[in-house]
Amino acid sequence: MKLKSTIALLAVAYAMPALAQTAVTPTTAAQLVPAAPEARPAKIPVEAFAKDSGVGSPTLSADGNLLAFSTMVGDVANVTIINADTKAVVQRFAVPDKYELYDFEWAGSKRLLLSLGTKFDVGGETVMASRMVAYDIATQNLSVLAKKDMGFNGTNLLYKDPAGEYVLLSMQRTLYDYPSVWRFPLDGTAAKAGKEILSPQKEIGLWVADNAGVIRLGYQGAVRNALRMWYRLNENEPFRLIDQVDDKSLAEGAWDSVVLINGSDDGYTLRTDQSGKVVLRKFNFATGKPGETVHAAPGWDIDQVTLSEDGKLESATYVDDFDRKTWFDPKLKSLQAQLDRLLAGRRPAIGPRSTDKSRALVHVGTERDPGGIYLHTAGLRPEKIVDDRPALDAAQLATPKPFTYLARDKTVITGYVTLPVGRPAKNLPLIILPHGGPYWVRDTLTYDNEVQFLANRGYAVIQPNYRGSGGFGSAFDQLGEGQIGRAMQDDLDDAMDWAVGQGIADPKRVCMVGGSYGGYAALWAVTRNPERYRCAVSFAGVTNWKKQLSYSNQFFSPESKRSWSSRVSGEKKSKFDLDSVSPTEQVSRLTRPVLLVHGDDDTRVPFKQFEMMRDAAAGAGKTIDTLVLPKEGHGFTLPDSEATYLKAVDAFLAKHNPAD
Repeated sequence: MKLKSTIALLAVAYAMPALAQTAVTPTTAAQLVPAAPEARPAKIPVEAFAKDSGVGSPTLSADGNLLAFSTMVGDVANVTIINADTKAVVQRFAVPDKYELYDFEWAGSKRLLLSLGTKFDVGGETVMASRMVAYDIATQNLSVLAKKDMGFNGTNLLYKDPAGEYVLLSMQRTLYDYPSVWRFPLDGTAAKAGKEILSPQKEIGLWVADNAGVIRLGYQGAVRNALRMWYRLNENEPFRLIDQVDDKSLAEGAWDSVVLINGSDDGYTLRTDQSGKVVLRKFNFATGKPGETVHAAPGWDIDQVTLSEDGKLESATYVDDFDRKTWFDPKLKSLQAQLDRLLAGRRPAIGPRSTDKSRALVHVGTERDPGGIYLHTAGLRPEKIVDDRPALDAAQLATPKPFTYLARDKTVITGYVTLPVGRPAKNLPLIILPHGGPYWVRDTLTYDNEVQFLANRGYAVIQPNYRGSGGFGSAFDQLGEGQIGRAMQDDLDDAMDWAVGQGIADPKRVCMVGGSYGGYAALWAVTRNPERYRCAVSFAGVTNWKKQLSYSNQFFSPESKRSWSSRVSGEKKSKFDLDSVSPTEQVSRLTRPVLLVHGDDDTRVPFKQFEMMRDAAAGAGKTIDTLVLPKEGHGFTLPDSEATYLKAVDAFLAKHNPAD
């Protein structure tokens, strides 16, 4: 069981305290340059960067005997199941036609749960629906866990029976209801035998189950600008109001996720303490009062907590530059120590594991080494089963390093800078590479394929965690509210000024490259500030914010829709016209080269966003380069897509911002 931001679906997410805004010294170039220069590596072929393992999201069955992972067969997503001992393929099946595979997990050792998405037309608008599907290994049948004509969101899993016999899903009976709770068997009879065990009530938008699958808590949002929590001890009691948090308290991180323990009024919550840090606390739901602090991270918010099936604490996670995990479970704590010794310096991270913890999948890798997946079996040395990027030699790659700078309003911004190997850190061509999101997401010091590709081509690369990025505290988080295309964009410009000021970057050779929100930021950079940027590459970027908000809001509850819209547009006192920061509406200002890239099957930022920008540019007499990736979504799934993209970027940058 995971404890992580349930209320994020209804209101703003909560993060760690903002970095101190005083006594911070910006990073200097001298702190980033290696003591001994490395030899300049040869130009690594695009195909080497684009070749991945072909294996996605490997996970272990409850008994540890089977391993499942996603693969592509042609342009069709498949799930492959192998014997963990022999590595022989046991079964392979294709994702149903016209469905996109979001995620999958084991339900016991006999069945898999697949989260799928599909598009359909409603009144001329493309709408996404998600469904959970059960795959039975014995019968090799797929069964949809839903009744006919239910609501759009069908993958909100509240509880999974440890034996893999049934699940509890929160779903709308119709498009017009608040969600109820349904019990669906996984034996192929869900369409007939699925049963509603809790009807919609009190305008509750989100339900929470305890560790035994009893629905104990409901969140009711947007009631007089407050979030209400309704609780019961067991299924024989009525729900009663236990806590109410106003918008101001939510913004300050007064409440986050909860976990309930069966048969007890006591549970756990992630809650902001008086110092502003998110800590793990006990919570009594009968009184609605928090108890003692159980665990706090060293100077950071706790991001996630996992509990075992019997309700005991298993782990707590926080993030600084890396994901850090504290293990409470003695077996897993011992395993982590053993792996740290055996795989020293490679940051082994324990992943999916068998119920008895005798087997686990472990990811290893660093910011310079893409690494791979190992299978740990008790009593044996970890066995590598997957290389993430098998054609790359980590010795030829660059080493990203953290850096800090001050934005123009003196806000402290952190990020990562990667200098090309074997080149003096002086007057380099620069690529600013902002992350997607933009909210509740951040870059960390982990391997990034695009960063390494650009560095190998001779570019310095900067990844700023601009205001509004997740993980830096509620104050920093709120600095991004209503600041898309404005102060958030200023932070990217200020990162450029830092690099130029340190002598690292040549101010006349700067481009911005990004995907999703980062793609928008790149497109907006050359539109807003052509005096700064020579060119931009936008992959799956938003081009018209009003249209994107209208599209995205169909997936949200009314409470979440309100929260997301206010984050993008700002509250009334700071609200502004989104057309003023939308590239399609400001296309007349575009004077720099642009490479516009999009998958024509993207369901997150729909392909329509690409078409609108392409057509707006043509209508304004602007010439832009375009690349459409057929049958691709909001990323790379097909074998050749990443190579196609990297080759296009390589040629585009060589023409408009050559490194040599």
